Amino acid sequence: MFRGGLIALVFFTNNVIFLEFVRAWEEPGTKISEVEHYDVAVVLGGMAEWDNSHERLSLRRGGDRIWQAIHLYHLGKVDRILISGANGDVVDKGLNEAVQFKEVLMDNGIPDSAILVESVSKNTYQNAVESKKVIDQHPEIESVLLVTSALHMKRAKACFEKAGFESFDCFTTDHFTGDKRGYTFEQLLVPNGSVMVDWSRLIHEWIGYTTYWMMGYI
Repeated sequence: MFRGGLIALVFFTNNVIFLEFVRAWEEPGTKISEVEHYDVAVVLGGMAEWDNSHERLSLRRGGDRIWQAIHLYHLGKVDRILISGANGDVVDKGLNEAVQFKEVLMDNGIPDSAILVESVSKNTYQNAVESKKVIDQHPEIESVLLVTSALHMKRAKACFEKAGFESFDCFTTDHFTGDKRGYTFEQLLVPNGSVMVDWSRLIHEWIGYTTYWMMGYI
């Protein structure tokens, strides 16, 4: 029992072991310079929490999604940004990402006319279905760029294909890994408790993808 627990502890706190597993799951990234022009970037929620005490959004790791979308807009790579998602909370905690992030985009110089909002969905499957409804109301939109975390993209892409998006490209954000391996001595040998939190994210995606497959969402 003790030996098994020790092995599990070493396994789940080793950065290199985690990164090798996540490397096999993450969708590859794209350099900004290689991104073509798109009519709209669909940015999936799950990026923030709502700080009720200070009445403001507090970014999670996935906040890189909105940052990259803002950057793509100002570079002229996308004409509009569609923010998809209310929140995934069972109990209302004051978060409505799509509506609240619209204000953030406007504060960052993006006009109201360039922002679309889908504030109904509470999970990735609903993101896809509800985003399709919004885009179908805009026949002028022909090219779509799906923006979400590299760890989340496999499930998101499958949902968007199932929802009827005939053609779209993907732009992944907040990667754990890159094209090349370059591990440090610390990553190889020094246990890191925070890696267990990262493992929970990866396992969440494995379970989510399997569950969606069983339910016919993908």
